[in-house]
Amino acid sequence: MGVLSKLDLSLQLNKAEYREQLLAHQLTLLLYQIHLREIGRPLIIVLEGPDAAGKGGLIKHITEKLDPRFVRVYSIIKPTEEEYRHHYLWRFWNKFPAKGEIAIFDRSWYGRVLVERVEKFATEEEWKRAYREINEMERLLTDDGTLLVKLYLHISKEEQLARFKKREADPYKRWKMNEEDWRNRRKWNQHIQAFEDAYAKTNTPYAPWHLIEAEHKWFARVKGLRIIIEHLEKNVGKLDPPPKPL
Repeated sequence: MGVLSKLDLSLQLNKAEYREQLLAHQLTLLLYQIHLREIGRPLIIVLEGPDAAGKGGLIKHITEKLDPRFVRVYSIIKPTEEEYRHHYLWRFWNKFPAKGEIAIFDRSWYGRVLVERVEKFATEEEWKRAYREINEMERLLTDDGTLLVKLYLHISKEEQLARFKKREADPYKRWKMNEEDWRNRRKWNQHIQAFEDAYAKTNTPYAPWHLIEAEHKWFARVKGLRIIIEHLEKNVGKLDPPPKPL
């Protein structure tokens, strides 16, 4: 029994709760963005999870009220030819945020111990060594003042199939689907086991993992925002609640 199997995927919010909590959290996060600019602290948000778990939707709602000039979103895909010629962490260093700015990673350096492990793009020696390398990099970043929030959105295999079929039927979302998504699904158990191992090896006091029950999108979005705010409260102090919008 791993950590993911213990999640209650039935958790949800009604529409009134969702709207009220979403807006309150978004405005609070905007105040924190302003505060981070003032104190010069960078924030990195990492999102991992199965295909169609809602990472893109959460990113949209995280950034919706923020000043876009100081936020960068990176969708991490396979390395370029140039990136292949370097250590796998090399391509992330120039994406880390400057002081007072925010970077959000839709998938991340954890690809080495997740998809690269499952698809055998990395050797066993390489991905086993990567746990230590990742921990050391995250320790370096957090020691230097970077705020790091790692989120894993989890859904059931049945919910993923339903979302895949819905995407394929939607002309505005069909572009999100490709053969790679179906191939990953056929290896569902291997991908889940890879994250369970990554959680056990990289859930550190300075960079803990936060698990999100994402079967119901409204619940996942609100919980994701709340986790980020709680991390900021813990590390830079609690701010006065945001005033109600005019």
